Amino acid sequence: MEKKRDYQEIINKIKPEFDKVLNFFERELAKIRTGRASSTLVEDIQVECFGQRFPLKQLGAISTPEPRQIIIQPWDNSYIEPIMNALSRSGSGISPVVDKDLIRISLPPLSEEYRQDLLRLLAQKIEEAKRTMRHWRETAWDEIQDGFQAGEIREDDKYRGKDKLQELVDEYNEKIEGLAKKKKKEIES
Repeated sequence: MEKKRDYQEIINKIKPEFDKVLNFFERELAKIRTGRASSTLVEDIQVECFGQRFPLKQLGAISTPEPRQIIIQPWDNSYIEPIMNALSRSGSGISPVVDKDLIRISLPPLSEEYRQDLLRLLAQKIEEAKRTMRHWRETAWDEIQDGFQAGEIREDDKYRGKDKLQELVDEYNEKIEGLAKKKKKEIES
């Protein structure tokens, strides 16, 4: 007897991909600067040190003692110069200052023009996430269609699968919109 494919199996197989898209989107949002300082603005900046590249978070403690200030306390004073070089090359528009054995970054208030740039960047990130979701939805739908063509999935199950797939996409799009709405509020405040 031939093995019947189940549309639910196909959908369950695609769900972890949706989770990856959502997690990636959350990490990308964390990198977008708002009015408040956050360690995520600098922690992944690559620092050239001893002929190797390290994310900044591996070379020191990063804290935000005030709403518009980031403090980086390198584990070793020899890291200060490479960290300063990496920060100035990062293109993030931040101006670090060395204060004895730590690096202080004071974030200026956001200008209206910069806020608009951030909102455009946010819209771009939303579209990228949704585009990736559509790709995975199409992949799953193609697999369901193939199963139907091969006689492994019944016609009513094919349409039930399409509906379930769309429900899952809608659920994840809502999560993306919720995160984006929260970020937009942070940028505008």
